[in-house]
Amino acid sequence: MPVSASAIYFLNLRGDVLINRLYRDDVGGNMVDAFRTHIMQTKELGVCPVRQIGGCSFFYMKISNVYIVIVVSSNANVACAFKFVVEEGPSNFSKLMQIMMCWLLRLEWLEAHCAVALFKSYFGGAFDEDAIRNNFVLIYELLDEIMDFGYPQNLSPEILKLYITQEGVRSPFSSKAADKAVPNATLQVTGAVGWRREGLVYKKNEVFLDIVESVNLLMSSKGSVLRCDVTGKVLMKCFLSGMPDLKLGLNDKIGLEKESQLKSRPTKSGKTIELDDVTFHQCVNLTRFNAEKTVSFVPPDGEFELMKYRITEGVNLPFKVLPTIKELGRTRMEVNVKVKSVFSAKMFALGVVVKIPVPKQTAKTNFTVTSGKAKYNASIDCLVWKIRKFPGQTESTLSAEVELISTMTEKKSATKPPIQMEFQVPMFTASGLRVRFLKVWEKSGYNTVEWVRYITKAGSYEIRC
Repeated sequence: MPVSASAIYFLNLRGDVLINRLYRDDVGGNMVDAFRTHIMQTKELGVCPVRQIGGCSFFYMKISNVYIVIVVSSNANVACAFKFVVEEGPSNFSKLMQIMMCWLLRLEWLEAHCAVALFKSYFGGAFDEDAIRNNFVLIYELLDEIMDFGYPQNLSPEILKLYITQEGVRSPFSSKAADKAVPNATLQVTGAVGWRREGLVYKKNEVFLDIVESVNLLMSSKGSVLRCDVTGKVLMKCFLSGMPDLKLGLNDKIGLEKESQLKSRPTKSGKTIELDDVTFHQCVNLTRFNAEKTVSFVPPDGEFELMKYRITEGVNLPFKVLPTIKELGRTRMEVNVKVKSVFSAKMFALGVVVKIPVPKQTAKTNFTVTSGKAKYNASIDCLVWKIRKFPGQTESTLSAEVELISTMTEKKSATKPPIQMEFQVPMFTASGLRVRFLKVWEKSGYNTVEWVRYITKAGSYEIRC
């Protein structure tokens, strides 16, 4: 369910109404008095950003020295309400908002477009009580455009500035230059490509595509995988002239099966993967994706995130870690850790860091490593082993003798923290995702240079001792 706001109020720190807009007649004009009496005067503003008083709910947050209050009389979507106001929700709700937005709403356009960002673009980067007092007329005009009968509408500054051309009173402390108006307002307001303006011209037309994956792993001390998944992003940077239409082909199983059905012949391909929890940028043609399983889109200019995905099966682990920790009495330990790189010998990992936890009463350590450098970090109670460059199909070992301070208290059997690992492997994907093709079509027919890069890094890569 969308926001369906009945009213929105802008209050100062004293509770005075700076500006307000009633979108529905299901709440009275005195609802702000209830907010002041039951929330502001009771000093409960920092307890919870959502409160219910009578038959109405109040969603509120503090931006600079201004309180923004949304009043609803029905069962509205809290996450969408906060995303409408600002990019990030209140501190104690921020993670909840992100999870709800990613898994329930799928409204990717709200991440970049929100009411506060829109006001800042008109006011020169400032949003406070003075900016609101100096721009009453402009704010009322914007409130009428960004919300219709309580439902969020267009929040893109680039599009709204095409037909709301009034300039706001800029703060004297703002150093941000005024944004230039973009031509051809009719196409951008009524069309489906509000994220891209016409008339772009580049001497060299290039597309950069990055597949960035994070591996999340929990492995036992014997090398068996207890939990594993991969989260990935497809990042693009486009410098293309005109209004190009791009088509991206991946080696996902469903897309290849759909392609073979449409062509009435089997498609020759290597390994196929199954993508889970896929979310797209607003530029992707979802109708065509649902029908043909083809990622086709008119890209924004510059850098953007095309899609996100997750994979839980068939993960190719870049490293295997085999630890052996022996306790020799109460004052000595022997630590042996072997790290094997499983990826191709033509590849290499960069910035490999292995953190091996040791007891807090560690007094002295002696190391022997086959590659890299190791040291004891007392602030995190870990042996930190760093390898600048780790070739594929090789292995490195660390052997350490740890001397402990003798204590009179009995040793308690507690769960040992896992070994943690950090790395980055260029041109390797743990999921096996590959770009089969990237086609660019534009009516002028210019030539395009495509660059594709793969990067795999550690998310939560942990091995139990």
